Amino acid sequence: MNETHTKKEKILLLVKIVFPILVTQVAMYLVTFFDIYMTSRYGTEDLAGVSIGSSFWVPVYIGLAGILMSITPIVAQLMGAKKKEQVKQAVQQGIYLSLLLATIVFAFFYFGIDSLLTLMNLEPAVADVASRYIQAMSIGLIPLFIYTTLRSYIDALGATRVTMVISLLSTPINILFNYLLIFGKFGFPELGGVGAGLASAITYWLILAIAAWIIHTRNPFSVYGIFRKWPKLSLSRWIEISRIGVPIGISIFVETSIFSAVTFMLAAYGTYTIAAHQIALNFTSLLYMLPLSISMGATILVGYEVGAKRFRDARQYSWLSVVTAVSFSFVSACILYFMRVEIAALYTSDPVVVELAVQFLLFAALFQLSDAIQAPVQGALRGYKDVNITFVMAVISYWIIGLPCGYLLANYTDFGAFGYWIGLIIGLTAGAITLSIRLLSIQKKIARHTTT
Repeated sequence: MNETHTKKEKILLLVKIVFPILVTQVAMYLVTFFDIYMTSRYGTEDLAGVSIGSSFWVPVYIGLAGILMSITPIVAQLMGAKKKEQVKQAVQQGIYLSLLLATIVFAFFYFGIDSLLTLMNLEPAVADVASRYIQAMSIGLIPLFIYTTLRSYIDALGATRVTMVISLLSTPINILFNYLLIFGKFGFPELGGVGAGLASAITYWLILAIAAWIIHTRNPFSVYGIFRKWPKLSLSRWIEISRIGVPIGISIFVETSIFSAVTFMLAAYGTYTIAAHQIALNFTSLLYMLPLSISMGATILVGYEVGAKRFRDARQYSWLSVVTAVSFSFVSACILYFMRVEIAALYTSDPVVVELAVQFLLFAALFQLSDAIQAPVQGALRGYKDVNITFVMAVISYWIIGLPCGYLLANYTDFGAFGYWIGLIIGLTAGAITLSIRLLSIQKKIARHTTT
């Protein structure tokens, strides 16, 4: 990365950083996307089971992996401050931490998932698919967590095209193994939704191997010697990673788990409603990859400028990211609104599921603007290493405002199941407003200190 002087240069650098991240995020998400999509072509019960399984898997994985995302602002600021000699230790300690977190999550799923599913009173076939799907996915926990650390390191060096190429390889690998293991082709066992979980685990191991090979053999990564001369565990470095990463991880967990909580509550409405909700959520999450990618780009660029003490440039990158995301949110909303019938029909031919999914997609179109604001604002705040207040705001917005509103609307109005999605809109809007106020406050505080 390099210093920019004009808005045009900043826009070009933002695009240069964000586009590969976007392709990477889409490619990584397509692993889950095709799990859902290909399972939906297999059967409604398997789709519902994978939906429930994903609702446990995604927030737990993303929340803890969010801790490892702290490697991005840490390394970005070290690079901006010309402290390259400290990069290796930060990444290696991140790998150690990723192994610990993967072990914790594996134990949680292995010993606790069946008990949690029992509490939900699911249909036996749906509960069985959900349990075995999660167990199959857990085989890929270690490579997925380590890859998250390595990817954060690669992105922090500004080499986002490398992670783009790696992630692009993951999509065809996952589709191939999904085809073989879900439908039982070419002599492979027919596992249905469980096959989707096993296919994802295999994919995660393969992309970790590719990433490790590139980092070990190719510049500019190999010069840091990430896989050479492993140090002892450093408590001080773990504390630094955790101090930044834990609030990031919890914030992401709070945001993603609200969708999982809605899925669990919708279980009371039956298999068809769960399936329709998952279809809408699955496609909406694909569109969310754009503001999420802009958010990650904002973390890199803002962190780099803050490390170099170019606070004016950091502020410009922050709001340039927001404006870009908001502009594209109108396109996403139009896609969801005008093509909602076609989108639902892509997943299933069941008329009941299609009718419900079309209605869910209408509500999904309504929260595109809020998502487009809160995501890059959070990314910018991470670039400033301001994560604690962000976490508190996320908890209040999603769990104290959004979910209770959804519950009241679902149970005490005629909205029914759709009331939970209105609650999501309310929570995301509250988050967008409060986080924007926090970012403005941080920037004004820095401006006062730099002018005095």
